[in-house]
Formats: sequence, structure tokens, C-alpha cells
Amino acid sequence: MSAETVIALLVFLFPLAYSPGPGNAFFAIIGATSGLRAATRPLVGYHVATFAVTLLIGIGMGVTLVANPVIAKAIAAAGSLYVLWLAWTFVRPARRGASDEGTPSEAVTHVGFWSGAIVLLLNPKAYYIIAVMFAQFIRPPLDDEVLTVVLITVIFTLNNLVAFLAWTLAGSALTALFRGERAKKWINYFFAATLVGVAVWMVVPILI
Repeated sequence: MSAETVIALLVFLFPLAYSPGPGNAFFAIIGATSGLRAATRPLVGYHVATFAVTLLIGIGMGVTLVANPVIAKAIAAAGSLYVLWLAWTFVRPARRGASDEGTPSEAVTHVGFWSGAIVLLLNPKAYYIIAVMFAQFIRPPLDDEVLTVVLITVIFTLNNLVAFLAWTLAGSALTALFRGERAKKWINYFFAATLVGVAVWMVVPILI
């Protein structure tokens, strides 16, 4: 890949990675409620899944997932339900209080590697974005198409990682302004509502 192509790819990816979406919201919420350290394992899980899915779509496998509407709808429904479950994990400790399950800021410390991976794997919109990316940047003739696919996959994954780290840190900085337990409780309610919105955002355009 030429330097010009890499720059064009980064320009293409910038609004996709840094604008609000399911992944950004997920990690901003973890950063806000539990801090960067708690986000480490789900970040790794999300981006291992990102690398694997991107590579498979780039080499032609996984096309069925984005081409078959039934499969896409099933993935969207499962992803939406999973995000709704995550929303409940915020509401439950806030309702019961710190004495039952720790402080609200500890509500998502149980979220780990597989939680991050599932958020990516059950978001069919990510599959469409990846497919569009390759349609734009894999154009024959190429001297080594496999190498180009790998390079695009690495750039895509690292770009997402930087963006999500930024969102995680932004969420953590936001919560630093609200240190009281009562404020943290209502922050959890707010983030739960945000996740409900993300669940709707994931599923409605695909199911209708």
C-alpha cells in the first residue's frame, strides 16, 4: 500500500471510529463507571474480534454474514438483547445500593474479554462497514492482495483501538467531576439509558 492510500484509509475511518456508536458508547461507559483498568480486558476482546472478523471479510469469508438478510437480522437481534442485558447490569446495583453489590462505580467490573468480543461480533453494522471499506480500498490489479488485506486489517484495528481508548479516557474524566455516591448512582441510570438507545440503534435499521 502506498502512503497516499494509507492516508486516504485513515481519513475514511476517522469519522467511523470517533463518532458515537455502540463500541464507543460501551467503552465510554466502562471508563466512566470503572476506569481504564477495568476496560483493558474488554478492549482486548473487542479488538481481537475486530481483527479476526475484518481479516475474514477481507479474504472473502464472512460475505454470507453481510449478504444474507436472515443472518444479519438474527445477529442484530442477539446483539440488541445483549446490550440490553448490559444496561440492566448498570441499573441493578444502583437500585439495590452500595451495601448489596458495591458502589455503583463498580457495576461493570465483571465485564471482561468476551464481553468486548461479543459487542463486536453481534453488531452487524460493523460487518457492513468493513465490507464497504474493502470495496473502497481493495481494487485490482494488486501485486499481493493478501498482504494488502492484512495491512488494512491492522490499520483498521489499531485505529479503532486508539479511538476507543480516547472514549474510555473521556468517560473516566467525566466521572471524575461527580464524586458523590448519589451522583454516581444517577450516572449509572444515565448510562443504562444510553445503552438502551444503543440497543435500539443496533437493531431497528436492520429489522425494519
